[in-house]
Amino acid sequence: MTKKIFRSILLAAVSVLLASLVIIMGCLYDYYRNVQEKQLRDELRLASYGVEAGGSGYLEQLASPYRFASVADCRLTWIAADGKVLFDTHVPAAEMENHADRAEVREAMAEGESGGVRYSETLTERTLYYAQRLTDGTVLRISISQLTVFALAMGMLQPILLTAIIAAILSALLAHRMAKSIVAPLNRLDLDRPLENDAYEELSPLLGRIHQQHRQIEAQLRELGRKTEEFEQITKSMSEGLVLLDRKGVILSINPAAQKIFHAGSSCVGQDFLVVDRDHEINLAIQTALEGGHSEIRAVRNDREVQFDISRITADGAVAGTVLLAFDVTEQAAAERSRREFTANVSHELKTPLQSIMGSAELLENGLVKQEDVPQFVGVIRTEAARLVTLVEDIIHLSQLDEGIAPAEEQVNLLELARSAVSALRVRAKERHIDLSVSGENLMVDGVRSFLYEMFYNLIDNAIKYNLDGGRVEVAVSAGEIGATVSVKDTGIGIPPEYQARVFERFFRVDKSRSKASGGTGLGLSIVKHIAQYHHADLSLHSRIGEGTNISIVFPNIGAHLGSQS
Repeated sequence: MTKKIFRSILLAAVSVLLASLVIIMGCLYDYYRNVQEKQLRDELRLASYGVEAGGSGYLEQLASPYRFASVADCRLTWIAADGKVLFDTHVPAAEMENHADRAEVREAMAEGESGGVRYSETLTERTLYYAQRLTDGTVLRISISQLTVFALAMGMLQPILLTAIIAAILSALLAHRMAKSIVAPLNRLDLDRPLENDAYEELSPLLGRIHQQHRQIEAQLRELGRKTEEFEQITKSMSEGLVLLDRKGVILSINPAAQKIFHAGSSCVGQDFLVVDRDHEINLAIQTALEGGHSEIRAVRNDREVQFDISRITADGAVAGTVLLAFDVTEQAAAERSRREFTANVSHELKTPLQSIMGSAELLENGLVKQEDVPQFVGVIRTEAARLVTLVEDIIHLSQLDEGIAPAEEQVNLLELARSAVSALRVRAKERHIDLSVSGENLMVDGVRSFLYEMFYNLIDNAIKYNLDGGRVEVAVSAGEIGATVSVKDTGIGIPPEYQARVFERFFRVDKSRSKASGGTGLGLSIVKHIAQYHHADLSLHSRIGEGTNISIVFPNIGAHLGSQS
């Protein structure tokens, strides 16, 4: 570890050193170049004054290295307006080519001055140029070879190497010292006597055992964490409420479903269950489970009926606590009540016609009926028997719908089915002078033909029963955005608002006397509701007292649209 730390520190120090050298060389080169450019511009300005004053004689004097040593490296070229070289400090003017095409000469002729860096074909090197137009139209140009970064670095190679060696030695010493200071406390580590151990080798066996123990502990913690997470995920996804209690009634765990039931949060963990629920019956049931092993109780929470199953938890033969499961049994309880009410209603509805039949038959059997009254009593028996048969058929039909027992589905023409039902009930409508009409479109839906026919029949029959003499019943089949709509509208007595939500309940009658007089069983609209639900159709009712009732059923599955008829 010491070597790794040493190498890392040394590498970082050397990297910083090299980066610093590169930055310094760049800065030096940039500074040297700026100084060189300024010096060149200043010397060109001075030379221009001299040429303006002394002409070629000044340049002859300037060309001597003994008279102007400061510009020994600089080159002056005097160029005429036509590009002819008049004088050059390095090469005889007669040997030089015309400079009219040189970029710096053209720019100086046009702008008055120019400057730049270019590769000189004559000198085969990178050269810095500055040119200035004189008052007589000639151009004076000064140039100097530009020093490269490599040349600058080579010129400073000795001090750079010396600096690098000294810095490397200092970095190595510093890295070694820092590595030792970092590793020393680790080498003296001892869980029993941490201040009395200096040698890392002596601690290796102990550290190995500690490492093994750590691995075992970590594995156990991971397994415990996994099981805890699994338990939390399972309890969170449960629709049933789950509460774990210790033997003293302190909450160990509570899932979200239970929190919702008891109006509690996760912060209740660690508190007594009485803080969450003070219901004496439930707390008594918990004590019963602790003593007897199991207990059950039903109670109302949040307007819902909840069943609590409480079981005792044992560990190593001793009581460890209890687990409380809460089930929402609202729908189940409602179904049980509905079954009880249905059974009671069926018993009542069956007894009434049977008693009439038995009473009439008994009178006839005992000869207590006058001969002229016999047909009347026989008619009562026949009417009540027919009512009994209708009631039994409706009950059987409802049972089939509840159990999902139905023939195979097919494509059914709703308008055609409506006309069949209207035709079957037209005589009954004429008896009360009720105008019965059907109109609409030939719409096909997927469904059970017998069920749909019974739906039409019950709706139209109900509209006739509760209509006024001389009223109207209108049956319509139409297509909408949602699907096919079947509506049965009458001009009857209407349904009070307080009863409209209950007319589809089994055996419910708004006017019981009128229903019995008309032969109704109280199951017609309930059958209609179940048939609509079976076909995934939406049922709606609109009614006003004295104006009539309109019942609509919307089927979402239109199979075909065959046109409209009335």
